[in-house]
Amino acid sequence: MKEFNINSNEAGQRLDKYLQKLLNKAPKSFIYKMLRKKNFKLNDKKASGDEILNLNDNVKIFLSDDTFNKFVKEVDCKKYSTRKNLDIIYEDEDIMLINKPINVLCQSDGTGQKSMVEFIIGYLLETKQLTTEDLKTFKPSVCNRLDRNTSGLLSAGKSLRGLQELSKLFKEHLIKKYYIALVYGTIEGPSEINGYLYKDEKTNKVTVLKEPFKDALPIITRYRPIYTNGVYTLLEVNLITGRTHQIRSHLASIGLPIIGDFKYGDKEINKKFREKYKLTNQLLHCKKYIFPDQLDKLKQLEGKSFEADLPNYFKEIINKEGIKEKANE
Repeated sequence: MKEFNINSNEAGQRLDKYLQKLLNKAPKSFIYKMLRKKNFKLNDKKASGDEILNLNDNVKIFLSDDTFNKFVKEVDCKKYSTRKNLDIIYEDEDIMLINKPINVLCQSDGTGQKSMVEFIIGYLLETKQLTTEDLKTFKPSVCNRLDRNTSGLLSAGKSLRGLQELSKLFKEHLIKKYYIALVYGTIEGPSEINGYLYKDEKTNKVTVLKEPFKDALPIITRYRPIYTNGVYTLLEVNLITGRTHQIRSHLASIGLPIIGDFKYGDKEINKKFREKYKLTNQLLHCKKYIFPDQLDKLKQLEGKSFEADLPNYFKEIINKEGIKEKANE
């Protein structure tokens, strides 16, 4: 018999989901068969699997050591490594805000390349905020996503509460997100554009439409010019809805392609910047978060704002092109 006490990162989920994480090599059919045979008990009572776990609940598993070990895949800590230059903007017991560099995925794509999730878990293991035992039933993760070649603010939940609450805030669009983009073209003042975004899953490319279309999602993007040299404009973009490639495709659809965007941008302009600056990614950076004034949970974040500095190469390009970074008030 093995015995487990539910901690704060395990509470709030169904018992069967917890057992599937703990016995991560066991098929679901085995889990439910053992529940029927009363091999799993919750607080010394028969369990059906649909009970919601509470903090300090007791789970007993009546399996032989051989059977238990057969269905438990040990955590491979080798795949988690720290990134020496992990740029942490803010951290508390529940969440982290990180300035993500370009050329790094937010989550693993199955190719074996390390993603921000692996770097975050590696950091938490190294700083002893997380143990390999914890990872059997809970894994910290990111709460929003940035494209591989977009830099800037990325959020992560360190605890179950942080992960759930922060993800909810993003889903309900309660966190204001501001991006900085260098685009080809000029505009006179602030504007808001609306449309519908359709994603082709095969090509991972989106199309922006003016009218509703089957499977197309509504999008809203606000932006204002910070500075222009008459050819290129530095924009502050307020992302109201957060869809795949929304800023990149939406700006391109109105004749303001982002410099360095080889999927939606201007080929000739991108070629010029590649030759001049060796630029191989879009000049798009998630600059700022503003949290709402009232929060049911994560009250430590109420009304706070956080900013991530532009990468040095981004600053260098706008400086050499005669563009000022600071906004005109």
